[in-house]
Amino acid sequence: MAEHPIENLMMTAMSSLRDMIDVNTIVGDLVETQEGTSIIPISKVSFGFAAGGSEFNSKIVTKEMQDGKLPFGGGSGAGVNISPAAFLVVTGDVVKLLTLDSNNTALDRIIDLAPDVLNKITNLVDKNMNKTTQILKIEEET
Repeated sequence: MAEHPIENLMMTAMSSLRDMIDVNTIVGDLVETQEGTSIIPISKVSFGFAAGGSEFNSKIVTKEMQDGKLPFGGGSGAGVNISPAAFLVVTGDVVKLLTLDSNNTALDRIIDLAPDVLNKITNLVDKNMNKTTQILKIEEET
């Protein structure tokens, strides 16, 4: 069976999309600061695709029409939207995801900060335990 003209339109638009979007579009190039922090930008990519066409009768009879093929008219198009979504920040052994979404709720922010808060509380408790142990040792010696 012969290839339909709409197939060419769709293949052209899809190959153009494939050329525009690759993994480097979504996950950007690594940026390193002087302090040793690594930052990796992450983008949100949205795209749409449409194609359509119609075969129609003509008052003028062509050779193709005699062979059973009707004249064809059609078109296709595609659109791409790329917007920054987050930054992956690596400092030493600590990895953080900093989102740029303005729809984040307070609960999302609390969940993001929970590991830092727990580390600070743990360090504070450890320091207090060390001080208490030192005081008890001093009291035992006297």
